[in-house]
Amino acid sequence: MDRRKAKQEIEKLSRQIEKYNHQYYVLDHPTVSDKEYDDTLKELIRLEGEFPDLKGPASPTQRVGTKIAKGAKAVRLMTKMYSLDNTYSIEELEEWDKRVEKGLSGQKHSYTVELKIDGVSGSLLYEKGILTRGATRGDGVTGEDVTHNVRTIRSVPLRLQGEGVPSLLDIRVEFYLNLKEFKNINKERAGNDEPVFANPRNAASGSLKLLDSTVTARRNLHCFVHSFGTAKGGIPFKNQWDFLKQAKAWGFVTNPASRLCEKFGEVIAFCRKHEEKRNELPYEVDGIVIKVNDFAQQRQLGETLKSPRWAVAYKFPAHQATTIVEKISVQVGRTGTLTPVAELKSVECGGVTISRATLHNFDEIKRLGIKEKDRVLLERAGDVIPKIVKVTEAAPGRRKPFPPPKKCPVCGGKIVQDLNQVALRCVNPSCPQKLERQLIHFASRSGMDIEGFGEVVVKQLLEQKKIKDMADIYFLKEDDLLGLELFKEKKANNLLQAIEQSKAQPVSRLINALGIPNIGEKAASVLARHFGEMDMLVKAGYDDLEEIREVGHIMADSIVKFFSQDSTKKLIAKFKRAGVNMLEPKEVSGDKLSGKKFVFTGELAGLARSQASALVKKFGGQVVSSVSKNTDFVVAGSHPGSKLKKAKELNVHVLNLKQFQEMVYEK
Repeated sequence: MDRRKAKQEIEKLSRQIEKYNHQYYVLDHPTVSDKEYDDTLKELIRLEGEFPDLKGPASPTQRVGTKIAKGAKAVRLMTKMYSLDNTYSIEELEEWDKRVEKGLSGQKHSYTVELKIDGVSGSLLYEKGILTRGATRGDGVTGEDVTHNVRTIRSVPLRLQGEGVPSLLDIRVEFYLNLKEFKNINKERAGNDEPVFANPRNAASGSLKLLDSTVTARRNLHCFVHSFGTAKGGIPFKNQWDFLKQAKAWGFVTNPASRLCEKFGEVIAFCRKHEEKRNELPYEVDGIVIKVNDFAQQRQLGETLKSPRWAVAYKFPAHQATTIVEKISVQVGRTGTLTPVAELKSVECGGVTISRATLHNFDEIKRLGIKEKDRVLLERAGDVIPKIVKVTEAAPGRRKPFPPPKKCPVCGGKIVQDLNQVALRCVNPSCPQKLERQLIHFASRSGMDIEGFGEVVVKQLLEQKKIKDMADIYFLKEDDLLGLELFKEKKANNLLQAIEQSKAQPVSRLINALGIPNIGEKAASVLARHFGEMDMLVKAGYDDLEEIREVGHIMADSIVKFFSQDSTKKLIAKFKRAGVNMLEPKEVSGDKLSGKKFVFTGELAGLARSQASALVKKFGGQVVSSVSKNTDFVVAGSHPGSKLKKAKELNVHVLNLKQFQEMVYEK
């Protein structure tokens, strides 16, 4: 395809994907299947890889995510973002309405009411209709530049559509996570023995500030538009309600529950209705935002130093309860992380009986000043994990603060605090509770999926010293199982059969089952597809791992440290002796590269390393991390490393990016 036709096709595909996004996120009316959407996006990625100079800042491929080397920089917002005054009762809301009435000297006015999403406030800057910057609210004057992460949010248009788009537009938004995504993230973090997020707002905030936006992309953030700060070049609306309608026409997502209220009684009815329905929503809502509709009247009312007089928030009360901390205990997770837990006197809060609450880490205990027997205030909103807000009444008597342990409370082993980490961790590989949780995770559905190998079985096998590590599962005999409670010959044989069947699981399952810190199910799959076999992953260094788009430096560090341990090497060898599969099945869409081994070095303009690797594997080839006499091709981009030099020394055939793409795409 020549460059002119490629440019036309790229523009056509980009517009098509934008249309699909608009139909799905704005109109809530998808018209194509996920596969059709993915196929269109893949074709665009392919063309932009072939013609990288044709990829613009508004290309839908920008949503895939990238890594940045440094932290977010501070940026000055176009227009100050004010915070809202809060009201906590209908009476306070009515008092605010009276002040508005007085400020407008009795003029007729209307209100807009919008759900107050419990997320992260931010700003989107568009120049000539193209997204050029995304920032957090910060202190209202200066925020953090999070453009690289904002681009991954599919409900954020990269290019505005329709007519009347200002030449410069500063849009105000709320970034948030649906409760479903929040639960999935916490499930994955718990599976990786990482601290879970306390609520969706914290999860959204943390996701926006990540250096690696491929992680942000996987977390599926959303965005509602609620106002604007600056619009140069004319605006086709004179009030908030018309702005919301126009924003939707430009491609933004606005909250569908928003309403125009001609009378203040309608505002009160809206607040009461949604306070009752708050737990039915798919996202967290902590109140209602009420605004004077007309912009001229907003200007007449003005602002204080902190808040606009023409808008206010009506805050819903959180579900709260008080109870006694009967005991503070410490749990040891499967990677050794020590987590303090408050054992509570059971109490009902928001329709749920709560008897335990995580204290996250020992710094949190210190911050709250919590001690055993204190009375504490619990708070729970919607489906969010209950948290201890504060101590409401200290127990009588002089009691010492709960001390961080100096050794593992379970095994008495050494504990460490990793660099830049808050959590303490037991490093004893034989810690009973750590091993127990490792074994449960190993046999779980997301791990090796050994049916019948649950918590009760694990506890008994450990108590009877039948197993000492994960690989020992594959050396169990019938007599070992017949000694367990409720085990007869049939049940023992069923479990042994399940253990035997699990040996054939793809290596991606084994990688996840090993419980490598910071490596969950998705990351395990990425690693397995990239390396193809366990031995290649075991040998991988930092450079090899960080070449993978989805792998950040923290993940790479965890992998290298894990496989460098003698105990891990012995464990892998033991799995091999047991006959556990060490390979990942190939997804082959052709065999033109069958048997060929490729090495990549340098930067491939317009083509991510993971995409290039996927192309090789798609056509039956293999990607390896180091150059040897068995390597067939070295693909060299700009700024190649020592691999290119070695390739030349060994007379390995070297391809540039264009030659590689011609090889892959030729018929």
